[in-house]
Amino acid sequence: MIKRFFTPQHKYSRQFWLILGGLLIGTIGSSMVFPFLTIYVSEKLDLPLTNVASLITLNGIIGLGASFVAGPITDRAGRKWIMVLSLFGNGITYLMFRGAETFLVFALLMALRGLFHPMYKVGTSAMVTDLVTPEQRADAFALMRTADNLGIAIGPAIGGFVAATSYDASFTIAALTLLAFGLLIALFARETVPREEQMPVLAGEKPRSAGYGEVVKDRQLLAFVSSFTLFKICSVMLWALLAVYAKQNYGVLESQYGFIPTTNALMVVLFQVAVTKVTRRYLPLPVMAIGTLIYALGVGSIAAGSGFWSFWLSFVVITVGELMIMPTSTTFVANLAPIDKRGRYMSFFSLSQGAGRGIAPLLGGLLNDNIGPKAIWFGGGLIGLASAASFAIMGVYYSPRNVAARKATRRA
Repeated sequence: MIKRFFTPQHKYSRQFWLILGGLLIGTIGSSMVFPFLTIYVSEKLDLPLTNVASLITLNGIIGLGASFVAGPITDRAGRKWIMVLSLFGNGITYLMFRGAETFLVFALLMALRGLFHPMYKVGTSAMVTDLVTPEQRADAFALMRTADNLGIAIGPAIGGFVAATSYDASFTIAALTLLAFGLLIALFARETVPREEQMPVLAGEKPRSAGYGEVVKDRQLLAFVSSFTLFKICSVMLWALLAVYAKQNYGVLESQYGFIPTTNALMVVLFQVAVTKVTRRYLPLPVMAIGTLIYALGVGSIAAGSGFWSFWLSFVVITVGELMIMPTSTTFVANLAPIDKRGRYMSFFSLSQGAGRGIAPLLGGLLNDNIGPKAIWFGGGLIGLASAASFAIMGVYYSPRNVAARKATRRA
């Protein structure tokens, strides 16, 4: 399978492999901390889940603004240094978590993480889109996701044991890995943003325009991002709250829980490339609809669980849907984006992540504190089903047959 990515039609540049290796390093470090952050804050401050979840909501709200600003900057100034700024900023923020003692300080640090994190995702997605051809993108993003999840497979498994001994050590390791990745990009990566004189040659497009005026005119992008935002609410609710839910209600400790996200990550490492090889043969919107349906059913099934193995099994189901969703979604947006607007398209797409982080934790906390813990998973599952329905409707509306029929009607 690996040999396939070194054949002429799939051969990637050294910079792509640099990004891939750096992503693995950075993800190992950061994933040692983030799955357990709600537990850490909850025990440190002894606050209700709604208060703790509001910190992740703050992270998401700041991330929304950062994503919106990152797109135009990435298109105009380039991808490289916004990635470096993001990685260095996140690394320093993790170091500062070591001294946090009050809700206000935690809020400030979560806001800083929300500011820096989206810049990296926008810059990386745009850079990879620059580096590979449209035919390579599905496989390239599948490889990126595989590396990311290999890091997630390693990080939480180690992080659960490290956190049980010292959260300070976890924060330090996370910081050092992100700073190391940032240094690799600063020293060895080249800028990939297309030059002004390349625009007419490559795409025959008009000169680049600033802002999002033309981006928001793309109705298909707007519909896709709206549908994906519903999925992200469902997804973030799962990742942000399951660890603390499992510990507070069923006594699942960090050292044991770490193997749940590790299983998710190992499935991605083992099966993502193979699944993408199959899903890329089909239209993306129906694939998204089926994937989100499976994901939603997995999230809803957590409500029926009562311990480690039932939560683990739900995560296996969830991961099957995730394998279909993630590379498909990024490739869809990358192929939709005009060459001079790749940063803004990726930035607009990443707004769904910020919206998910802004809405899901607070909503989950409110459901937990006002109805009951299991209400988190019923609510998340229903939102996921709404996402699946939205993608299914889009799949029908934007099917090649219906698009051709609308064009024929307009010509007539």
